[in-house]
Amino acid sequence: MAAVLCLIRPLFAELADSGRLVAKRGGSAVTLGRQLRRPELPTAGARWCEAALPEGSVYRFLARERGRLFPPELFADLFQATGRRSVPPSILAVVMVLQRLEGLSDREAADRFAFDVRWRYAAGVADAVAGEETASFASTVLVDFRARLRASADPDRIFRVTCELARQAGLVGVKRVLDSTPLEDAVATQDTVTMLRGAIRGLLRACPPALKTKVQAGLRREDDYTAPGKPACDWTDRAAREALVDALVRDGYRAHYALRGERLDPRTAEAAALLATVTGQDIEETDDGRFRIFEGTAADRVISTVDPQARHGHKTAAHGFDGYKGHVAVDPDSEIICAAEVSPAATGDAVVAPTLLGDLAPDQGGPTAGGVVYGDSAYGTGTHLAWMDEHGLAPMVTTQLPAAPGGRFAKDQFRVDLQAQTVTCPARVTVAIRPARRGGGRAWFGAACSVCPLRDACTSSVRGRVVTIHPHEVTLAAARARQRDPVWRADYRATRPKVERKLAHLLRRRHGGRRARVRGLVRVTQDWKLLAGAVNLARFATLGLRSTSTGWQVQPA
Repeated sequence: MAAVLCLIRPLFAELADSGRLVAKRGGSAVTLGRQLRRPELPTAGARWCEAALPEGSVYRFLARERGRLFPPELFADLFQATGRRSVPPSILAVVMVLQRLEGLSDREAADRFAFDVRWRYAAGVADAVAGEETASFASTVLVDFRARLRASADPDRIFRVTCELARQAGLVGVKRVLDSTPLEDAVATQDTVTMLRGAIRGLLRACPPALKTKVQAGLRREDDYTAPGKPACDWTDRAAREALVDALVRDGYRAHYALRGERLDPRTAEAAALLATVTGQDIEETDDGRFRIFEGTAADRVISTVDPQARHGHKTAAHGFDGYKGHVAVDPDSEIICAAEVSPAATGDAVVAPTLLGDLAPDQGGPTAGGVVYGDSAYGTGTHLAWMDEHGLAPMVTTQLPAAPGGRFAKDQFRVDLQAQTVTCPARVTVAIRPARRGGGRAWFGAACSVCPLRDACTSSVRGRVVTIHPHEVTLAAARARQRDPVWRADYRATRPKVERKLAHLLRRRHGGRRARVRGLVRVTQDWKLLAGAVNLARFATLGLRSTSTGWQVQPA
C-alpha cells in the first residue's frame, strides 16, 4: 500500500497544481479561473495561424471574438467566491464549441486542445508551453463544466448568446422555417423480458438497505436480480417463455406491494414508477389469471430502462427509429438557428412548434409584426394553424389533402356547409352533421349508401359512408385552398428547403449528430442546443461577422 501511495501522490499533486481535478457533486469548491496575459510568451503559433487560416474560418472568428462572446461574467454564477482556480471558462466554451463541430468525445477534445495549434489559437493560448496552467486539462473538466451548466438557471447560455448576437447584428428577421430530425438513442432498445427484470433490479438498487431487504423478501423467482442481462430460459420452449413472463410480472407486483405505506425518496420513487410503467405497458392478464405479453405496441411505450425517456418514432411511414427528435427554427435568409428543442421520438412536430416560435409570439407582449412560418405537412394540423392565426403569424405550411383507401371519393369531393351543418355527397345526398363533444362532428349517410349507384366508388362499409368534420375544419379548408395558389407554392418551394441544408450541417457527424451522445431528455437537449450554438458560430464566421466600435457588423471578405 505504501508503494502504491508513493506512486500516486506525485501524480495527484501534479494534477492539483495544474487545476485539472474536477470537483464532484458536493465536493471541493471551485472559483472562476481567468485567462492570464503573458506578454513574454512567444507568438509564433498565433502568427502562423493568422497567416494560414482562411478568413471564414471558425478558428479565426473565435480567436478574434472569444472575449466578447464568452466574457468571464457570463459564467460567474457557476463558481464560488473561494476555492481552487478552474480552467478559464472562456477556454472551455471554445473547446466545447469545436468539440461539437467536429463530433469528438471528451477525451478526443482534450487531446485535440493539447496538440492542435488551431484549437489553442481559437482559445487564445496558441503559444502556451508545457507546464503552463492553460496548456492542457483532463477530459473530466468538460464533464464537470457541462454538469455545472446543466444545474444552473441558464444551462443553454452558449446557444442563447449566439441568438442574441444574431439579433444585435440584424441577421434575424421575421421568417422562420421549422423542421425536425431523428436523434437515435445512445442505448440499445430492450425487449419486454429484459425491461421487466431490469426495472426490478433498478428498484432494488435505488432502495435504502432496510427497504431493499423488505422488497427482496417478497420476491418469489429464483433470482437475486444482481446480474445484468436476460434471465436463464429455454427460449425455444414457448411454455417456458410464458412462465418466465408470468413470474417476472408477479415479482414486479410483489415489489410494488412491499412499498405500500413507505415514504420513498425521489430516486426510489422514480424507480418504482418505471417498474409500474414497464409492468403495465406490454402485459395483459388472460382468462385463467396468467400474465402474458400482448400483441401490438402500446402507445408512448418505454423502450429501455437505461433511458426511460426514449421512445419509438416514425419520420415517415416506412422509416422508424428509437430515441428522440431534434427540432429547429431557422431564419431562411441568414440561415441562423433561432430556436432548438428536443422531444421524445413519439411527439408530433406541431406540438413543439409553439416553443420554437416563442420569439415571434411571446407569452407577454404582442406578436412580431409580419411573422411568417414555413413548414411541411407535419406542422399543418388544425390545432397549430389555429394557434398561428391566434398569434398573428402567417402560415406557409402545407396541409395534408384528404385521402380515401382504394382511390375512392376523398373528403374534398363532398360539399361541407358548416353554416347549415350539412354535408352533401357526390350523389347529391345531403345529411346533417352530428356534433361531437370536443367540436366538429360526423356526417353519416347510412341507408342512403345501400341504394346509391356510386357506392363502390365511395365506401366498402356495410353501414355506409361517414365523413368526419374536424373542430378546425374552416382553418384546414382555408389552408388547402391557399396552397393551391401558384405564387404561394413558388414561395414555399424557394424558402422551405433551406432548413434541410441546416439540418445537414447539424447531422454531418454520426455520433453527436444523428446519434445522441448522452442519455436522458435533459442531457440530449443540452447537447443539441450546444451543437446549434456551435453551428451558429461557424455561420457567423462564414458571413464575416465582426465586432466594431459601433457594434456587430457583417464585413464579408
